[in-house]
Amino acid sequence: MDILRIILSILLPPLGVFLQVGIGVQFWINIVLTLLGYIPGIVHAVYIIATR
Repeated sequence: MDILRIILSILLPPLGVFLQVGIGVQFWINIVLTLLGYIPGIVHAVYIIATR
């Protein structure tokens, strides 16, 4: 299941974080990072999925 989340995180980073932790602080941090730059959003999403 983590492979699917990582693939979704590459396509749409906030979706991967949402599927992992729901709507919370990490989700909103990822939204901001994705708006500031697509790559930081991907890195953050993959980090969240890999550590949980």
